[in-house]
Amino acid sequence: MLENNLYKKSYAFAVEMVRLYQQISGEKREYVLSKQLLRSGTSIGANVAEANGAISTADFSSKISLAYKETLETKYWLNLLRDTEYIEPILVDRLLKDADELSRIMFSILKKTRITPK
Repeated sequence: MLENNLYKKSYAFAVEMVRLYQQISGEKREYVLSKQLLRSGTSIGANVAEANGAISTADFSSKISLAYKETLETKYWLNLLRDTEYIEPILVDRLLKDADELSRIMFSILKKTRITPK
């Protein structure tokens, strides 16, 4: 099931975000930007989990849409932390690839579930 696959991938991504936050806050003593990354990066999976419990197609689509937007925000923070030398570029590249995969899955779901105006 595609949604189950998305849940697993977004959960694994959230685990990576928690570990990255621990590293940045512990080693680099950076708390503000890394906290933003932690919030948006873990919110992706939380919204996917909520989507799995949706009571309607519109509710499901809304939660996936929020998760998609959180993925875009997470990519912003990853790029910013890379460009300010808090995260190694090779690590950011891998995480951005994972975020892009999540985005593609969610965008595909959104194309199938969006209700079009009459």
